[in-house]
Amino acid sequence: MNGDEDWLTVGKLVAAQGMKGELRINPSSDFPERFTLPGQRWLKERNGEPRPIELLTGRQLPGRSLYVVKFAGVNNRNAAEALVGQNLLVPSSDRPSLAEGEFHLLDLVGLEARLEAEGPAIGHVTDLTTAGNDLLEIELLTGRRVLVPFVEAIVPEVQLNQGWLRLTPPPGLLEL
Repeated sequence: MNGDEDWLTVGKLVAAQGMKGELRINPSSDFPERFTLPGQRWLKERNGEPRPIELLTGRQLPGRSLYVVKFAGVNNRNAAEALVGQNLLVPSSDRPSLAEGEFHLLDLVGLEARLEAEGPAIGHVTDLTTAGNDLLEIELLTGRRVLVPFVEAIVPEVQLNQGWLRLTPPPGLLEL
């Protein structure tokens, strides 16, 4: 595996935790087992190549969306601080199965955004943000970017195979 399409970024190392080499991770995955189940993961620096690392333990901080993890060979605060800023990856083939109506958010990037199923595109999904809620970043045809909550009331229809999603935004959300 060597291309970016072969990897899923599931979190970012954001801080050292304590003195024994633990790290805090800001997750970009809705699957806690990526941070709690021991096993091989990969780390990637910006513009670097993914390199394997063994996850030993992980836990979610109570009341927070952050996880604290311990990697093999990272035994003190200095070693942990050296990893801050890197992304945690898993192979793209490591996608959990989804129930009806669930999506891998990264699959939504690139989809056309429409106001009606048979209508023209008003823009396309360029990114996603997890900030308590999932937000789709949509670049409108005007070039302006807007954040749209990824909730059924606003995004009632997603057609992955056809390459589009339908929006029913409340007044003012898109400011068309």
